[in-house]
Amino acid sequence: MTERQYNIGIFDSGFGGLSILKEIRRTLPEYSYIYLGDNARAPYGTRSFETVYKYTLQAVTKLFEMDCNLIILACNTASAKALRTIQQKDLAHFGPNKRVLGIIRPCTELANTFTKNKNLGIVATKGTVTSHSYEIEIQKFYPDIKITSHACPMWVPLVENGEYASDGADFFVKKELDALLLENPNIDALLLGCTHYPLLLPKIRKYLPQHIAIVEQGNIVAESLKQYLSHHSDLELSLKKQSSIIFYTTDSCDSFDSIGGTFMQESISSQKIQL
Repeated sequence: MTERQYNIGIFDSGFGGLSILKEIRRTLPEYSYIYLGDNARAPYGTRSFETVYKYTLQAVTKLFEMDCNLIILACNTASAKALRTIQQKDLAHFGPNKRVLGIIRPCTELANTFTKNKNLGIVATKGTVTSHSYEIEIQKFYPDIKITSHACPMWVPLVENGEYASDGADFFVKKELDALLLENPNIDALLLGCTHYPLLLPKIRKYLPQHIAIVEQGNIVAESLKQYLSHHSDLELSLKKQSSIIFYTTDSCDSFDSIGGTFMQESISSQKIQL
């Protein structure tokens, strides 16, 4: 009898996780992926811990039902506000060999490689910043690094509404970067702690001093997942290898396909789903 094969689930509150999926697929093209975007209830960044946990658990449950046995929370807010509770409280109820991973830990483990002078800036949503997840995790590994986190409330709406390349976006990008550097002018590296922000990269680079390095999460998470699978051979052997992606959204498919295609840099076709 053939052993049951499973997909890798990728969850995000909206579109941002597609930037993570793009890099994961580039690094690990052989696997079968299911992407779920909860666009109908996005953004998660301003919601309470309880609400983010509730919504994320609903999405995780749905992905497990769709034959995923490994799920990546490709959302910084979900990773910050829901991952630990799901891992500690809920995961055992789903049965053996189920895994849920986040995207904050892989980046914090490498924080010492980002900054040379031990001054690291982080831009993220309000939810991620107020959770202090990056500070807590980085301090575990590198207590000598000074972390300056800054919330950028308008950046996700700019991306989600397709305005990331507009002249109007310049004002909000410059405003937040100026505020961050006013708080700590010694920053020599900036971590983009939201998966939407890579689409704003040209403008971030434009208004950030050239000596400051910009760190994106996608390739870091992809390499971390590759290492994780190499160390968990039983899990890796259970994964379906059909080089495929199925996209689901809780909102308009037309909107998801249009904006999501920008993140993936290719045409995509989604299906609507309810949580």
